[in-house]
Amino acid sequence: MKKKNKFMQKNEEEIKEYIHKNKLNACRTQSGLYYVIVQKGVGKIPTPNCNVSIAYIGYLTNGHIFDKSESLEINLSVVIDGWKEGLSYFKEGGEGILLVPSHLAYGSADYGSIPGGSVLIFDILLSRVF
Repeated sequence: MKKKNKFMQKNEEEIKEYIHKNKLNACRTQSGLYYVIVQKGVGKIPTPNCNVSIAYIGYLTNGHIFDKSESLEINLSVVIDGWKEGLSYFKEGGEGILLVPSHLAYGSADYGSIPGGSVLIFDILLSRVF
């Protein structure tokens, strides 16, 4: 538990530093997720178990891109908690940035090229909710 708390505090500081450095107007949720709405969108709002079509780029605070897709169709029941929560702030056609602390992503374990305890950043465009 102590390790998780250490990452939570470290992630919070890392996100705040990234927001300041990049002059983002981000909102923080109670869970510790930060999000930036560039365009809210006008269509449906995703729910935790719906399907979405989304374009995204996922990267670390150092700029290292770990994943991207121009058109991913996925059910939100199988994605990280940061996406489940974060996408609920957008409507279809919405775009923005999610800054996801590790406890809402992959925790303290390494996941592919993502080191354990990492903050994940996603530039997203929510195309469709179905």
